[in-house]
Amino acid sequence: FMVMEYASGGELFDYIKQKSKLKESEARRFFQQIISGVDYCHRHMVVHRDLKPENLLLDHNLHVKIADFGLSNIMVDGEFLRTSCGSPNYAAPEVISGKLYAGPEVDVWSCGIILYALLCGTLPFDDEHVPSLFRKIKSGVFQIPDYLNQSVVRLLLHMLMVDPMKRATIEDIKKHEWF
Repeated sequence: FMVMEYASGGELFDYIKQKSKLKESEARRFFQQIISGVDYCHRHMVVHRDLKPENLLLDHNLHVKIADFGLSNIMVDGEFLRTSCGSPNYAAPEVISGKLYAGPEVDVWSCGIILYALLCGTLPFDDEHVPSLFRKIKSGVFQIPDYLNQSVVRLLLHMLMVDPMKRATIEDIKKHEWF
């Protein structure tokens, strides 16, 4: 038998769907918890590779629990990953392109997509046609709603940099003024 914690609040995905978009303060609270959890994983050499609101569960106090580590991997210094995995809408450009990646940078990209979803209630890159979706992701061009404040826009743009070498790190995010 395997015993797991019950997350009575359901998926963050359903919470976002129900609210359509979150107030900035509530989005920040969820985002801080997500980044804290991802930071913990990375410090323990685990890269999730499938971060999305469906894999973020909520307890009765709306605390975030990262779930579904089925695609996760243990990072080894000096080694790179190439496996294209995760959900297409949340996948980083280097993942869908079949390029080598270290790991943390793809989780940061996914967290950027999640932050956008929290604040906007939609995804920055979306298309029913997967090749078109991949073109959009690789271009890195997405709509920024007028109601987002410039501080969070700067954070999103840094997290959703197509070039993983220029993309924000977890430390960059934790030091960001919006965080």
